Amino acid sequence: MKLIISLTSPYARKARIVAQEKQLTVENVIDIPWNADTNVPNLNPLGKIPVLILDDGDTLFDSRVIVEYMDRLSPVGKLLPQDTRPQTRVKRWEALADGICDAAVTIFLEKTKRAADKQDPDWIARQEEKIHRALQVMSEQLADKTWCVGEGFTLADIATGCALGYLDLRFTELNWKESYPNLARHFQKLSERQSFIDTLPPA
Repeated sequence: MKLIISLTSPYARKARIVAQEKQLTVENVIDIPWNADTNVPNLNPLGKIPVLILDDGDTLFDSRVIVEYMDRLSPVGKLLPQDTRPQTRVKRWEALADGICDAAVTIFLEKTKRAADKQDPDWIARQEEKIHRALQVMSEQLADKTWCVGEGFTLADIATGCALGYLDLRFTELNWKESYPNLARHFQKLSERQSFIDTLPPA
């Protein structure tokens, strides 16, 4: 299998971490969708990464679809609980984490792809509010627990770690670690896992 990625995408990082945690053999192929010569739209009509190319040539896209597929491929370290209620809780955490990434990527693109006089401060502020509301809910839900859901490491922790890592990469001015110390402690613990170390985005 081949995973089409960029090294800074939090969605691609989520898929890369899942592949490593599941001990799957996956070739990472870098392809930046913003580049003129990108092949991503030929693999995903939405023009987004990550894209997983299966051995038979079929493609999967959207990180949530990809990571669920990967989790089913190998019995090693199940990342999605089998029971409906805890599985839904994990997916809810993933939705919150991906929502943070959606808002953060929107801000990043607004600030880097548009001229300063074309940027919409109200739109940027609205995305920042989404991030802070999601972080507040995450902090409340995590409380003093060891893991996001249940008694062990799950996809909820991976998605959360990738979202927090992206904020660290692009938005250090948010100072989320000071506002949400329990999330900061959890992020530090996750950052010490080999899969997080190996997928650390370049500064």
